[in-house]
Amino acid sequence: MSALMSYLTKNQSAIVSALGQHIELSVIAILITVVIAIPLAAVSLNHRKLGELMLQVTGVIQTIPSLAILGILIPFVGIGTVPAIIALVLYAIMPVFQNTYAGLTNIDPLLIEAADAFGVSKRFKLFKVQFPLAMPMIISGIRIAVVMVIGTATLAALIGGGGLGTYIILGIQTNNNNALIVGAVLSAVLALVASALIRILVRVPVKHMIIGIMVLAMIIAGGVGVKKLMTPKVENVVIAGKMGGEPEILINMYKDLIEQDNPNVKVTLKPNFGGTSFLFKALQSHKIDIYPEFTGTVLQSLVQGHTKLNADPNVTYQTAKQALLKQYQMAYLKPMRYQNGYGITVTQATARKYHLRTYADLKRYPQLWAAFDPDFYQQSDGYPGLQKTYGLNFKSVRTMEPALRYEALAKGKVDVTDAYTTDPQIKKYHLVLLTDNKHFFPPYQGAPLMTKRFMTQHPQIVRSLKKLAGRISTTDMQTMNYQVTVQHQKAATVAKHYLKAHHLLK
Repeated sequence: MSALMSYLTKNQSAIVSALGQHIELSVIAILITVVIAIPLAAVSLNHRKLGELMLQVTGVIQTIPSLAILGILIPFVGIGTVPAIIALVLYAIMPVFQNTYAGLTNIDPLLIEAADAFGVSKRFKLFKVQFPLAMPMIISGIRIAVVMVIGTATLAALIGGGGLGTYIILGIQTNNNNALIVGAVLSAVLALVASALIRILVRVPVKHMIIGIMVLAMIIAGGVGVKKLMTPKVENVVIAGKMGGEPEILINMYKDLIEQDNPNVKVTLKPNFGGTSFLFKALQSHKIDIYPEFTGTVLQSLVQGHTKLNADPNVTYQTAKQALLKQYQMAYLKPMRYQNGYGITVTQATARKYHLRTYADLKRYPQLWAAFDPDFYQQSDGYPGLQKTYGLNFKSVRTMEPALRYEALAKGKVDVTDAYTTDPQIKKYHLVLLTDNKHFFPPYQGAPLMTKRFMTQHPQIVRSLKKLAGRISTTDMQTMNYQVTVQHQKAATVAKHYLKAHHLLK
């Protein structure tokens, strides 16, 4: 509990900001849902076939995984809050429409006949008779939608939409239970509070409710407008990073260097923005300006026609740079010194016992037990290729999740496992990385990736980023990852300390 309170104190402003983003996403999505679903249900009241069709359509949408919807939306609306809000609205429409339609169509026919007998207009009957009678069902649908939206909004963090999901993802990626608890608990509390507030709406007249929704929408729109007017006119550069501690360290370094050398530039960071495809698409659609990418990833996942990689880091970089420029008009700056690629690791005790220094040494000891990440175990550029290149034939090979395989290795349950060369667990458990003496694994060096146009228009920013070229050793990055992932220090603090220690930051 003391560790959790300490984490809350240190990250108070960031947590409040994430909570505000989560509320903003949820409120906007619910307002749009209500504006669409309730009138649509009212229109469908006199067109039952349309109503039944809408029920089927909204039901089908509910069966589509949320990540799939986000992936479908990205090519059309990019990455960030817009696709997140659209996805949330699609998920929220069903309960609101369904309950509103059911509430309006299941009113006692005698009451409807009584209203018709008085000769009231359709508008009067709808707002004074049908809506008030259906209101409990409508409110129930809205309450279900709100809880659903608040829970699903955590996925917005995967595409740079922000919110409390950032802490959930951060907690999973860095094994930080405090961050995970903060994100999960605040999301649950927010859902409970919102559900309780909505129950109060049962007592509010329909007319007042509609006016309230309109006023709230106007306040939000006005707030956004005022914020834009009051924001100083400085150039804003958006830098994003993949999920995990290491990308967050790198983008904080980029930020510090750029803002030090360019006083008129404000850098906005988007950590834990998502995977490679999300980031690259965001760069193509100008949703972000820069993100760190690895040479091996460029050739294997982003560009076409480069299935075989050269073992020479410089050749790999030049090939990636030219392919990015030719195929996508992207600029790829010089990489840093360290490599974050696949490796094979053992404990110090195992290395001493069997005199292990290289991958080739493993061939002499088939009695060893190995545990690999599921992807590494199946991929051709993982264990199958490694087995063929080095003639490995372990006594037993298991598949384990990344965090579990390190723990199993440290406890002596297995003898050999795969690793990323900058993983903090290597330092945590004092493991030994063996040498890839046949250069099976391709080079993976990180470097800033941006569009050619951005590079041409911002030569000063490019000069700032070039200060990291050829710097940061594998040991340096292991240490920084350890500080962020294991010791739970802030990535911004760790990044700034490195830059100052190496005289890159004043």
